[in-house]
Amino acid sequence: MAENTDYRQNFLKGIIRENPVFVMLLGMCPTLGVTSSAVNGLGMGIATLFVLLMSNAVVSLIKSQVPAKVRIPVFIVIIASFVTVVEMVLEAYLPFLYEQLGIFIPLIVVNCLILGRAEAFASKNRLGASLIDALGMGLGFTLALTVLGAIREVLGSGSIFEYRFISEEANTLILFILPPGAFIALAYLAMAFKRLTRKIA
Repeated sequence: MAENTDYRQNFLKGIIRENPVFVMLLGMCPTLGVTSSAVNGLGMGIATLFVLLMSNAVVSLIKSQVPAKVRIPVFIVIIASFVTVVEMVLEAYLPFLYEQLGIFIPLIVVNCLILGRAEAFASKNRLGASLIDALGMGLGFTLALTVLGAIREVLGSGSIFEYRFISEEANTLILFILPPGAFIALAYLAMAFKRLTRKIA
């Protein structure tokens, strides 16, 4: 029972208490760079979630065989391998999303969230706990990017998931689909998230 409780807390911390975007402010490069729409945010979040899950699993399995001196380079090679898989799959099956995300796909390799979880958690814990940690953190990251992208898309384009509910002639706050709008929307969302989670806690 205690182990199940630990798993639950480990899972929920990535979504609420230690949300990578709204609380820890990790992965700001893709967070600010690709979230001009909900589709882009969701796509980047799922890609990151996959890499995080797979790299945490592999790091947890091989942690005892990796010498301390080469630990970080080994982790980066593992992460880069899964990023290459994601890049090839997106290019083959989702070329539109692949073009939208662009350079931010290979930049997943240096996402501090993924390397940080590999070093701080997966390299010190068993496979089950490492997968739960990756799933919680990955879902927290995905939810944050999707919500941020949805809000920017609604305010800036009058649409959500590319479904337009405001006519093209109507005035929208185009600032929110431009780079400055990402900072403004993220700041307000982080404040709202902090207040909401404080009430839940």
